[in-house]
Amino acid sequence: MSHHVVSIRLYLAVFFSLMVLTAVTVWVAFLDFGPLNDILAMGIAIFKASLVILYFMHVRYNSKLTWAFVASGFFWLVLLLVLTGQDYWSRDWDKTKGWDQSPGWEDLTPKAADPTDAEEGHASEEH
Repeated sequence: MSHHVVSIRLYLAVFFSLMVLTAVTVWVAFLDFGPLNDILAMGIAIFKASLVILYFMHVRYNSKLTWAFVASGFFWLVLLLVLTGQDYWSRDWDKTKGWDQSPGWEDLTPKAADPTDAEEGHASEEH
């Protein structure tokens, strides 16, 4: 099996592409695209991960067996994301009470100290 030598110029091009895509990710994070924010961020992240896998991990120049293992890894990742998304989006979030609405939440908030309690406490300690 022959070893493929990748030029430094290609490594630098991939590196600068990753830096530009990182800046685009940060820029997109500060804009409001509504529900598309997460989709855009994940799309950019998947593209960046593909560049790293193809060029820095040398998968682009390896055998078909390596491609099969990489493809199976992506398949399981997509399956995990789809099943997690299905679980998240199928829940009835409107009827679920959050922490701020649960009964007894008011009891956990700190109360202002009563000055008469402090005086009584000191009086009992003196005796």
